[in-house]
Amino acid sequence: MTPSDADYQRAVELLRAGELVALPTETVYGLGADAANPAAVAKIFAAKGRPADHPLIVHLAGHDAVAHWAEQVPDVAWELMETFWPGPLTLILKKQAWVPDAVTGGQDTVGLRVPGHPVALELLRRFAAVAGEHAGIAAPSANRFGRISPTTAAHVAEELGNSVPLILDGGPCSVGIESTIIDCSRSEPVVLRPGHISPLHLEAVLGHQPAIETAHGAPRVSGSLAAHYAPQTPMRLVTGERLLDFLNAQRHRGGRCGVLSTNQPPQAGMPHDWRLLPADPVGYAHDLYAALRAMDHAGVDLIVVEALPDSSEWAAVADRLRRAVAGAGQS
Repeated sequence: MTPSDADYQRAVELLRAGELVALPTETVYGLGADAANPAAVAKIFAAKGRPADHPLIVHLAGHDAVAHWAEQVPDVAWELMETFWPGPLTLILKKQAWVPDAVTGGQDTVGLRVPGHPVALELLRRFAAVAGEHAGIAAPSANRFGRISPTTAAHVAEELGNSVPLILDGGPCSVGIESTIIDCSRSEPVVLRPGHISPLHLEAVLGHQPAIETAHGAPRVSGSLAAHYAPQTPMRLVTGERLLDFLNAQRHRGGRCGVLSTNQPPQAGMPHDWRLLPADPVGYAHDLYAALRAMDHAGVDLIVVEALPDSSEWAAVADRLRRAVAGAGQS
């Protein structure tokens, strides 16, 4: 799916006018506004119902724009950019004084990334051509705050409807979960949100695996709340050895379960809806949000997710599932 020249032109005009545009990235669809315009950024928070102190990630057309937004860029950050940009890696850096508090949540740091999606990059280049070569688009996930991130244009329309003047359709997202966030504003880089780029990938640049600090670290970053990425249907994580007994108990109570698992059903016709997900972490991440969204429409009383392997390769998906369980079923 490729937007037309007229689509891009309208998107740039809307951004210049302080309006919102939903755009595809390789991770999830973003809800974009001119990151240098606090009034435009405020519309993101209003559309999502997002707390005002929650920082946003600024998307750039290339790392040439980084020094415009960040005042201190350590060598290791440049090395990470050279290796992983364009791509699903967000860097937390000390911000320039002019960067709006609306973008940073009032903090002295800013999150920056160059997305690895041709539609997002084309929009960023066209926007920078008219708004200034270092212009950026602030773009959190294009969904209501705390809910399942959208991985198709149809998901955005379902979530936000008429509150977004334009949705650029770039097809399904190739990664499917949000970017890895690494804090480069302190003496040693620290992962604040795991993602597609794993600690093993980062080790190739850093020389060691960085620490993962996802609970109460500073600065605050996107997707770090205990409850996030959540379906409206209640949700439980159950280990594989307990799954059969748990489902039998739910069936005897008359409950309608949906199951997400990397394995085939243990017995025929047991749950109302059984979704078989890929048994590798990359494929699982790609399919996860679409599967959770489908379960929300499946008429089940409970979403049961078979627990994942306890390994670093699965850390990003496990992180999303823990937060989804914490927020599931909350209206």
